Amino acid sequence: MAQHLVARVEDVPPGTTKRVQIAERPPILLCNVKGTVYAIEDVCTHDGGALDQGELEDCTIMCPRHGAFFDVRTGAALTLPAVTPVRTFSVHIENGEIRLET
Repeated sequence: MAQHLVARVEDVPPGTTKRVQIAERPPILLCNVKGTVYAIEDVCTHDGGALDQGELEDCTIMCPRHGAFFDVRTGAALTLPAVTPVRTFSVHIENGEIRLET
Protein backbone atom coordinates (compact mmCIF):
# COMPACT_ATOMS: atom_id res chain seq x y z
CA MET A 1 0.00 0.00 0.00
CA ALA A 2 1.11 3.52 -0.75
CA GLN A 3 1.28 6.43 1.68
CA HIS A 4 0.17 9.86 0.49
CA LEU A 5 1.01 13.19 2.14
CA VAL A 6 -2.34 15.01 2.41
CA ALA A 7 -1.98 17.74 5.05
CA ARG A 8 -0.10 19.00 8.06
CA VAL A 9 -1.37 18.52 11.61
CA GLU A 10 -1.93 22.26 12.05
CA ASP A 11 -4.31 22.18 9.05
CA VAL A 12 -6.81 20.14 11.09
CA PRO A 13 -7.15 21.52 14.64
CA PRO A 14 -9.00 19.40 17.25
CA GLY A 15 -12.75 19.38 16.64
CA THR A 16 -12.44 20.22 12.93
CA THR A 17 -12.42 18.43 9.58
CA LYS A 18 -10.57 18.95 6.33
CA ARG A 19 -11.46 17.58 2.91
CA VAL A 20 -8.45 16.27 0.94
CA GLN A 21 -7.99 14.65 -2.45
CA ILE A 22 -5.62 11.92 -3.62
CA ALA A 23 -5.31 11.70 -7.40
CA GLU A 24 -8.54 10.42 -8.95
CA ARG A 25 -9.97 8.85 -5.81
CA PRO A 26 -13.16 10.03 -4.10
CA PRO A 27 -12.51 12.87 -1.62
CA ILE A 28 -11.33 11.93 1.86
CA LEU A 29 -12.32 13.69 5.07
CA LEU A 30 -9.76 14.16 7.84
CA CYS A 31 -11.39 14.43 11.26
CA ASN A 32 -9.49 15.54 14.36
CA VAL A 33 -11.10 14.06 17.47
CA LYS A 34 -9.39 15.41 20.60
CA GLY A 35 -5.98 15.39 18.91
CA THR A 36 -6.30 12.09 17.05
CA VAL A 37 -6.76 12.34 13.29
CA TYR A 38 -9.03 9.86 11.51
CA ALA A 39 -9.75 9.59 7.79
CA ILE A 40 -12.96 8.49 6.09
CA GLU A 41 -14.25 8.63 2.54
CA ASP A 42 -16.13 11.93 2.21
CA VAL A 43 -19.23 10.31 0.72
CA CYS A 44 -22.40 9.36 2.59
CA THR A 45 -23.25 5.74 1.86
CA HIS A 46 -26.96 6.55 1.91
CA ASP A 47 -27.14 8.99 -1.00
CA GLY A 48 -23.60 9.97 -2.03
CA GLY A 49 -23.66 13.40 -0.38
CA ALA A 50 -20.48 14.99 0.95
CA LEU A 51 -19.91 14.63 4.69
CA ASP A 52 -17.50 17.58 4.94
CA GLN A 53 -20.44 19.97 5.29
CA GLY A 54 -21.72 18.06 8.33
CA GLU A 55 -20.93 18.71 11.97
CA LEU A 56 -18.20 16.77 13.74
CA GLU A 57 -19.31 16.12 17.30
CA ASP A 58 -16.87 14.11 19.38
CA CYS A 59 -16.26 11.01 17.20
CA THR A 60 -19.34 11.26 14.97
CA ILE A 61 -20.14 13.21 11.86
CA MET A 62 -23.62 13.91 10.58
CA CYS A 63 -24.52 13.91 6.90
CA PRO A 64 -26.13 17.30 6.30
CA ARG A 65 -28.53 15.94 3.69
CA HIS A 66 -30.59 13.40 5.64
CA GLY A 67 -29.08 13.33 9.13
CA ALA A 68 -27.30 9.96 9.13
CA PHE A 69 -24.48 9.71 11.67
CA PHE A 70 -21.16 7.92 11.13
CA ASP A 71 -18.40 7.02 13.58
CA VAL A 72 -15.23 8.58 12.13
CA ARG A 73 -13.03 6.08 14.01
CA THR A 74 -14.57 2.99 12.42
CA GLY A 75 -16.70 4.28 9.56
CA ALA A 76 -19.78 2.59 11.08
CA ALA A 77 -23.20 3.91 10.10
CA LEU A 78 -24.82 4.74 13.44
CA THR A 79 -28.28 5.93 12.41
CA LEU A 80 -30.74 5.57 9.57
CA PRO A 81 -31.11 6.26 6.75
CA ALA A 82 -27.51 5.02 6.33
CA VAL A 83 -26.85 1.33 6.97
CA THR A 84 -23.54 0.81 5.15
CA PRO A 85 -20.28 2.02 6.74
CA VAL A 86 -18.04 4.59 5.05
CA ARG A 87 -14.55 3.51 4.05
CA THR A 88 -11.77 4.38 6.49
CA PHE A 89 -8.06 4.93 5.86
CA SER A 90 -5.00 4.36 8.03
CA VAL A 91 -3.50 7.65 9.21
CA HIS A 92 0.22 8.07 9.88
CA ILE A 93 1.61 11.25 11.43
CA GLU A 94 5.30 11.99 11.42
CA ASN A 95 7.10 15.33 11.75
CA GLY A 96 3.74 17.13 11.65
CA GLU A 97 2.75 15.55 8.32
CA ILE A 98 -0.47 13.60 7.87
CA ARG A 99 -0.10 10.67 5.51
CA LEU A 100 -2.84 8.27 4.46
CA GLU A 101 -2.39 4.67 3.48
CA THR A 102 -4.44 3.73 0.41
